[in-house]
Amino acid sequence: MQGFMSSGKKALVDGDTEMADEFTPEKPRAKYVEQLQQVANRTLDTVEVALDDVRAFEIKHSGGHPPFAFASSLAFRIEHNARSYVELFSKVVDKLLPEPDGSAMQDPDADVMDVLYQARRDRDQRDNEALQAEGEDSVESFPAELKRRFVVRFVPRQEQRAQAVREVGAGQIGHLVTVRGLVTRVSEVRPAMVVAAYVCDSCGSEMFQQVKSRQFLPLTQCQSKRCVENRSRGRLHRQTRGSRFVRFQEVRLQELTDQVPMGDIPRSLTVHCIEATARTLNPGDVAHVSGVFVPLPYTGFRALRAGLLADTLLEAHHVRPLKRRYDELAAAASPEVHERLAQLQRDGDAYSRVARAIAPEIFGHDDVKKALLLLLVGAPTKRMRDGMSIRGDINVCLMGDPGVAKSQLLRFVAKVAPRGVYTTGRGSSGAGLTAAVLRDAASGELVLEGGALVLADNGICAIDEFDKMDENDRTAIHEVMEQQTISISKAGITTTLNARTAILAAANPARSRYNPRLTPEENINLPAALLSRFDVLFLMLDRPSHDDDLRLARHVAWVHTHGRHPDAADADAIDPDMLRHFVAAARARAPSLPRSVADYVVGAYVQLRQQHKSASAAADARRSLARSAVDSGISSGRSAIGATTPRTLLAILRLAQARARVRAADTVEIEDVDEALRLMDAAHVTLDARPPAADRPTRTDTSSAIYALIVRHARMLAAGPGAELPQIGYAEMLDRVRDAGFSEADFSRCIQQYEDIDVLHVNVSRTRITFVSAP
Repeated sequence: MQGFMSSGKKALVDGDTEMADEFTPEKPRAKYVEQLQQVANRTLDTVEVALDDVRAFEIKHSGGHPPFAFASSLAFRIEHNARSYVELFSKVVDKLLPEPDGSAMQDPDADVMDVLYQARRDRDQRDNEALQAEGEDSVESFPAELKRRFVVRFVPRQEQRAQAVREVGAGQIGHLVTVRGLVTRVSEVRPAMVVAAYVCDSCGSEMFQQVKSRQFLPLTQCQSKRCVENRSRGRLHRQTRGSRFVRFQEVRLQELTDQVPMGDIPRSLTVHCIEATARTLNPGDVAHVSGVFVPLPYTGFRALRAGLLADTLLEAHHVRPLKRRYDELAAAASPEVHERLAQLQRDGDAYSRVARAIAPEIFGHDDVKKALLLLLVGAPTKRMRDGMSIRGDINVCLMGDPGVAKSQLLRFVAKVAPRGVYTTGRGSSGAGLTAAVLRDAASGELVLEGGALVLADNGICAIDEFDKMDENDRTAIHEVMEQQTISISKAGITTTLNARTAILAAANPARSRYNPRLTPEENINLPAALLSRFDVLFLMLDRPSHDDDLRLARHVAWVHTHGRHPDAADADAIDPDMLRHFVAAARARAPSLPRSVADYVVGAYVQLRQQHKSASAAADARRSLARSAVDSGISSGRSAIGATTPRTLLAILRLAQARARVRAADTVEIEDVDEALRLMDAAHVTLDARPPAADRPTRTDTSSAIYALIVRHARMLAAGPGAELPQIGYAEMLDRVRDAGFSEADFSRCIQQYEDIDVLHVNVSRTRITFVSAP
C-alpha cells in the first residue's frame, strides 16, 4: 500500500511531462500541480484523474522496457475497483495539498468550516497533550472527509467503449463504466449529508458519523471516554453547521432508439451526480456518462418485498455531452473547421450547397431543403424593453401525398440538430408533448417531467403524422408555436415552462391523396388557427412526369447500388458534422435590419395584402355564380393558408434574417427579403396547385363539372375527332368521378339532370351511359 501511495503521489505531481521540482517560470505548470493549487485556493472542488495519464505515466517510467499489458497496469485496477481507489487518491491529495497562494479566492479564516476546523484542531491538541502526559496514544476525533473541500473523480480512457443501459450487468459492479443515453428527468439540486456532527449535552464532546447511503440511523447516545467512565449516557444533538454537505442531483438516463432491440421498451438507469457533475445535464441531452456502477439496497417496506434483490445506480464521475448546444459547438470548432467554413463562404452560393447537404439521399425538393436550412439556422429572438419576447424560430409544415420522403426529411433534421426530438402524432399525448406529473422517488413530492416540446428546448421538435393527432392533444401546440412557453396547472403545480423550439411537422391528406379541388384545410383536416402559425407550408405532390421520374429512378438506383448519395465521393461534400458546425457558426450572428430594407419589407407586405384582397374578391364573385355553396366545384380562395396576415410579415422577417445568417452577413439586404418572398410564393404556388387549364371544368356547378368529365372521357374513346360519341360504362365512369373528388350522390344527380333534358340516357340495369344528342 505504501508503495502504491508513493507511486500515486508521483503520478499526481508529475502529470503529463514535468515534475513539481522542475517547475520554473519559463516552463508551464504541470497539469495536476495546477489542479492541487486550485483546490488549495478554493477555486476548484474536483480533482480529475485521467486514466490515460495514469497509463502514460506507467509507460514512461517503466525503465525503458516495453509497455506491459494493460491487464496488469494501475489504470486497469482503477477501472475495475474505482470506488476503493477514490478513497486512496483522496488520501494522496490530502498529503500533497499545498498552501494557498496569493490568488486564493477568499480568506480561509472567513469560512465557517475553517473556523470550526481550527477550533476542533486546538481542542484535539489540548486533549492529545493530556493523553500524552498520562502515557496514552493521541487520537484524531474527526474524520478526513470533514476537512476535504474536494472530490476525486476518474476520467475514463478515450478508447473505452460506451455501452447501452441493458449491456451493463452484475459483473461490472464496482467498475468504472461509460453509458450512452438520453436524459429524460433531472431532479433539483439538494444538499446531501456526508458527515454528521453531534454534540453531547453532558460532556460537551463532539462525535462524527460518516453517511454512505441515502438513509442512515442517527446516533443518540454519547460514546466518549468521559461519558463511559461517568456512565452518564449523554444525549447527542446534531449540529447542522458542523456537518458536511455536498451538492446532489438525481438524473434519469434512458436508452436511445437505436439501442433498443425489436419488441422491447427502452430501459432506464438512475445516475447520482455529486458536486461538479451536478447541473451538467439537462432534460433532452444525449451524453456519455462515466461512473461507478454500484448496487443500492432497498430500505423500509420495499426491502421486505424485494428480499435479496437490490437496485443499481451510477455514481457519475465524468459527463461528455454528445449533442452540444450551438454556442458550445461553435466554441469547440477546430482551426480546420473554421478554414473550411471560410472557404465555403468564399466560394459563393453556400446557401444552395448547404441546402443540398440536407438529406442528400432524397432526390429533388430543393426549395423544401432551403426552407429546412433556414429552419435550422433560425432568426435572433427579439427581447423588448417591457420584457416581451418575439420568437425567432421558424415553423415549417410539409404536406402532401404519401411516399414523397417527408418522414426522412424530418428524421434527418432531428438527427442533425443538437437538441432534436422526433415524435409522431398518433404516439404522442398531450402530457407526452407538454409535461407529466410524477412522484419523485427521492423526496416523494409531485414533480413535473418534461415532454417532447420541453426536451426540444433550444432545438427542433419534429412531429410526423401531424394530422393523426387527437384534437385535445393538438391544442397544446398552439401556445408553443407562438409564445414558446407551456403553461401548466396540474396537481397544485402552476408554472410556465420554456419551449423555445422550432416545430417541423409533416401531414398526409385526409383521403390518402391530395385533392387539388379542395382547400388545404379540407385536404389536411387541420384547423386554420393551427395552420396559420406555420411560417412556411409546402405541399409535396407526387405527379407523374417522364423526365422527373427518370431522374428520380436513376438517383434511387445509384444510392442502392453504391450505398451513398452521388456527391458523397466529392472532396468538397458537406457531411452532417460539417453541417452542424455551419449552422452553429450561422446562429452566432445577429444581423440587423436597415431602414431601407425595412421599408422594402413594408411595401412588399402591403402589396401581398392587396393581392390577397383582389383574389378573395374574385373568388367571391365566382362563388356567387354557383347554384349553392355546397355544389360549388371551385374552392373559395379564403383559405387560412393562402391568407396574408400580420404573421406573414413576421415570417418574412424571420426568413430574411435567417438567410442573412447563412450568408455570414451583419445586415439584412433586399436579396434576403426577395429570397424569403420567393420561398413563401413557391409554397403558395404548391398550395394553390390545380389541374392544368385543359383539365379544369369550365362551369361553376358540380353537375357541369361531372358532365365535362363524362364528355372528355367519351371523346378519348371515340374513333376519331368527328366520330359519334360511344357508350361508356357506368361503373367505370363512377370511379373516374370519385378520383376527381366528387361523390356518388353528385354523379347520380348529374345523370338525373341530363336525363331530364334528353342529353344522356342510362339503361335499366344502370351499366351503360348513352349520349342522346351529340354535345
